[in-house]
Amino acid sequence: MSSGGEMKEDCHGWAARDPSGLLSPYKFGRRVVGSDDVSLKITHCGVCFADVIWTKNKHGDSKYPLVPGDCEYCGMDMDIYCSKGAVFTFNCIDADGTVTRGGYSSYIVVHERYCFRIPNDLPLALAAPLLCAGITVYSPMIRHKMNQPGESLGVIGLGGLGHLAVKFGKAFGLSVTVFSTSISKKDEALNKLGADSFVISSDEEQMKAMTNSLNFIIDSASGDHPIDQYMSLLKTSGSFVLVGFPSEIKVNPISLIMGMYFHHIVFEKLKTRENNRHCDFLRKVTICR
Repeated sequence: MSSGGEMKEDCHGWAARDPSGLLSPYKFGRRVVGSDDVSLKITHCGVCFADVIWTKNKHGDSKYPLVPGDCEYCGMDMDIYCSKGAVFTFNCIDADGTVTRGGYSSYIVVHERYCFRIPNDLPLALAAPLLCAGITVYSPMIRHKMNQPGESLGVIGLGGLGHLAVKFGKAFGLSVTVFSTSISKKDEALNKLGADSFVISSDEEQMKAMTNSLNFIIDSASGDHPIDQYMSLLKTSGSFVLVGFPSEIKVNPISLIMGMYFHHIVFEKLKTRENNRHCDFLRKVTICR
């Protein structure tokens, strides 16, 4: 779709004006639609912890007014790791020099290669979080072969990412254990999401009982927390994947390489073109219902 002329301030969104993170109505312009672009009407948008981080300027680089909202603007194979850098959905400089503004708005302009078809039988209200938190956990699960029935998965944290990691794990046929510091999450984990077991991570006896029991761990917690205590829970050559957004990570190399506990730890950066496979998979299983 192509269009000429100057940018029009015809997009209605919700923006933060300062580090309070408070959102209020905001009218702005999208870049002019180019020959390889698509203009998309936005009906729903996923809510991500990154929205909180940047609306409140936690990293000191927020560009106000800031319109958050991850509409899955990134990802074709591995082009998101391009040495020239990626253009993020919001708080980044676009190809035309303007600041990108996210999905908390009425429409968005994207390059055609970053558009994904939503199955007709998947309601848009359910698709939005699956293209945000959903693909954030689905992508590393596929990449690190966490879709092998009968193997065991640990999920740290039960927010939006953890919720979907549990649901995907069960859909893949894994035995899923949820780790949390809050006993209030137990009923949700076991009875609503279908996890097989629940562990209070601050309970040394419960943690010790899980030693050498997991093939994979997905860490979805965004608050700062220790991760050394989880390394001994992995089987030999187990995988620990971080998808949350803590401000710092501290790990003792000994916990990774000593004795039988030889593991690899992965920090997942962004999402990829696996969105198409992700959407096809969602047609076959019930994730958000």
